[in-house]
Amino acid sequence: MITINIVAVGNLKEDYWKKAIAEYQKRISPFAKINLIEVKESDYGSSEKQIELAKKEEGERIKKYLSGFVFALEIEGTQFDSIGFAKELDKLCLQGNSTFTFIIGGSFGIDKEVSNMANKKLSFSKFTFPHQLMRVILIEQIYRVFTILNGKTYHK
Repeated sequence: MITINIVAVGNLKEDYWKKAIAEYQKRISPFAKINLIEVKESDYGSSEKQIELAKKEEGERIKKYLSGFVFALEIEGTQFDSIGFAKELDKLCLQGNSTFTFIIGGSFGIDKEVSNMANKKLSFSKFTFPHQLMRVILIEQIYRVFTILNGKTYHK
């Protein structure tokens, strides 16, 4: 069975985000095991140096959970449409990958060292999204991938 890990900086506080994630976790469960891993967000100062230090601290927490094929979600990453993303994951599975880890950084992004450890950088848009919302967008797209690959009618 495929394992999907979503490693995200910070905790979801709003109940509506939690409910959305739980719904997609339930929908994905026939296709894959999905784990949502939250790492502590560091306190950011306002200087560039403080921001880099905070990202480095978060990066150290993230590294513990990197396994399988790692995607770092970054604005400058590769963009796919939903069918292209499904084909990419299918290709990776055919190459023997069964564990995928997706990294969602905090407010100021992902530490460069962690970014460089990723197998692929993935972008959903040139827009900046709140990292809480990005979890919902990502997990919905992962569900969409499985519906595409399994011929389900969800994808239109």
